[in-house]
Amino acid sequence: MGKKAKGKGSKDGKVAKLPKKKCCEDTPKCQRCPLRMLKEGTLPEGYTVHKRRLVTTAELERSRRKKSKKKIAA
Repeated sequence: MGKKAKGKGSKDGKVAKLPKKKCCEDTPKCQRCPLRMLKEGTLPEGYTVHKRRLVTTAELERSRRKKSKKKIAA
């Protein structure tokens, strides 16, 4: 007997491609490039791209708050 994949899957049997952690800057963009996925609108909910790296929106907000507090204190 073969092993069956566990977890959620779509009805047509396709698995969603997750984006890479960092863009590799190839000329023809790969299928998992976070920049390409952001442009096409296929990036998973709660993720965004900042300086060619995949980040969560919560992580991005935390880093922005820290920077603004440092500027105010200086």
